[in-house]
Amino acid sequence: MNRDPHAWARLGQKLKATRLARGLKQSDIAEEASVSLASVQSAEAGTMPKSRMPITLPPIAAALGWRQGSVDAVLDGGEPDLEPADSEWRDVSVQQQIDEEQLAGIMTNSMVRAMKNTPSGEIRAATRIALDELRRQGYLPETNSVQPSTISENP
Repeated sequence: MNRDPHAWARLGQKLKATRLARGLKQSDIAEEASVSLASVQSAEAGTMPKSRMPITLPPIAAALGWRQGSVDAVLDGGEPDLEPADSEWRDVSVQQQIDEEQLAGIMTNSMVRAMKNTPSGEIRAATRIALDELRRQGYLPETNSVQPSTISENP
């Protein structure tokens, strides 16, 4: 672990600068990273840890859009490797077609990761609703093998 207090101060400055550039509050980062507000404040303060790398730093960095390895890069004097901000997203051409079954699998797996402790039946129902909407808007063809679900949303 890097023991240079200046490196840790630089890390804190970079974390704060990234957060401010993205228009986020410390509490936003704490919530997104599932860490305490004090952890975010400590990271931005740039205080060198006493014994080991704090386990809260990687999730804080990820919540800011830093790619893996960016914390070490900044501690070594470099810059963070940033994911593009929402305003920096651009259209790309799709090289591979995806079928409905693959799409349903991707959506279900994503929802399982995002919606911890949600019953699997509810996640499957949400996936069916999303697929039905994609069909309705013409992104997926109507098929004989998979019919649109009859689940209706409650007002």
